[in-house]
Amino acid sequence: MLKKILVANRSEIACRIIKACKELGLKTVAVYSDADKNALHVQLADEAVFIGQSQPNQSYLNFDAIINAAKMTNADAIHPGYGFLAENSEFNQRVRDEGLTFIAPSPEPMRLLGSKIISRQIMSVADVPLVPGMKTFTPDFSEFEKYAENIGYPVLIKSSAGGGGKGMRIVNMPEDLKSSFEGAVRESKSAFGSEEVYLEKYIESPRHIEFQVAADHFGNVVHLFERECSIQRRHQKIIEETPSPALTPELRNKMGETAIRVIQASGYDSVGTVEFLFDKNNDFYFLEVNARIQVEHPITEAVTGIDLLKLQIEIANNNPLPFKQEDLHQNGHAIECRIYAEDADNNFMPSVGKILFLKEPTGPGIRYDSGIYQGTDVSVFYDPVLAKLITWGADREEARLRMIHALKQNVILGVKTSIPFMSNILQHEEFISGKTFTDFIGKNMSHNSRDAGEENLHHAISVATLHLSKQKTTFSLGTGNEPLSSPWLEIGNWEIGKSK
Repeated sequence: MLKKILVANRSEIACRIIKACKELGLKTVAVYSDADKNALHVQLADEAVFIGQSQPNQSYLNFDAIINAAKMTNADAIHPGYGFLAENSEFNQRVRDEGLTFIAPSPEPMRLLGSKIISRQIMSVADVPLVPGMKTFTPDFSEFEKYAENIGYPVLIKSSAGGGGKGMRIVNMPEDLKSSFEGAVRESKSAFGSEEVYLEKYIESPRHIEFQVAADHFGNVVHLFERECSIQRRHQKIIEETPSPALTPELRNKMGETAIRVIQASGYDSVGTVEFLFDKNNDFYFLEVNARIQVEHPITEAVTGIDLLKLQIEIANNNPLPFKQEDLHQNGHAIECRIYAEDADNNFMPSVGKILFLKEPTGPGIRYDSGIYQGTDVSVFYDPVLAKLITWGADREEARLRMIHALKQNVILGVKTSIPFMSNILQHEEFISGKTFTDFIGKNMSHNSRDAGEENLHHAISVATLHLSKQKTTFSLGTGNEPLSSPWLEIGNWEIGKSK
């Protein structure tokens, strides 16, 4: 039986895991780098261990440092969260070899599914629908030319080990294939240490729909319905919802059954996600399996009433699933917005600095999963996600309107955030009508302008006095290259509008 879990992660997902452990009566150990010595997850855990410098490869990606921390604190298990080492099959095996439990699927299915090429081979045998394309890797560029000619342009070059859009190139014309191939190989090697790339047909304007799955060590497998994750920037999700506005009950059942078949074919034994592309003809194609908890898991929890982190821990504790497929139902609608420290008006560039003021949204049907507090330093070293805002409603429209209201409540000063941009998306007529495709932002938000001027002015006025009184007449000039810090600057672009 597990008694103490080391959380090998940081920020909001580390806080989320710690809270789930506390509700299960389990002790927790946080790990932290130089940049995170005052982080919220460090404060929430029962114990905390310093594991290295701020660079991820010297801390959160350091096998030895994490395992040594677990042994030093007598932890029984390691929970990797998402990102960092969550889908590293070598670390998975190493943890188990050290006599610890790794809260994730077994190493072999993780290894197989970690390669997009190998997973395509497995799914082909299992009769799972695939996007037309290559099922083996070859460094021979002429093979890429042949495949592209056979399936027709546009095509997509992808890294077999990739994720988050890295190593990915859309190719519309034959003359661009070679440079795109070479660029994808370079980026894949830099990001993942692998030169393996492959080619498949580019599905234009699809939806990105994933199914939450859970499998125990006794052969029981269920799906917990879908999440639509089509609102993306740079191939990364920013707004997710469930149920998908595109699925009929018949399609939902068919895709759910396919997701279960994917899990069974790979021998998977934990919670995870099966991702599909869904085209305008209502055809769907296997994309990949994420062998971990997903960022967007809270919306599934909101409509099913099932705590996925607790379920994941119970499976690792060798307990069977406590329900069958027929016991599971969706109730209402949920939406998640990822609150990023980034500037949507400047090509989504990351924003760093100290959080000078924080007001979290509250109210019925509102959940806020956060890794920050007022005074948190947002550094350059890690993913810019600060928090996740989740709203639930009896139907999609109630959840949407509640989210818009909650976003207005969520005030973060000191860094620029994605809050105004996501509010604009939620109020766009194409989103309201459920026309959410992966090219939504490029098509509909390219000329986005902030419409929150009055609101931003109100927020700035409300904290300016506090900020300036703390600063008095002295402002930090940092390295000498940064502008003076003030909420009037950090709030972003705003102006006083003329009354009509």
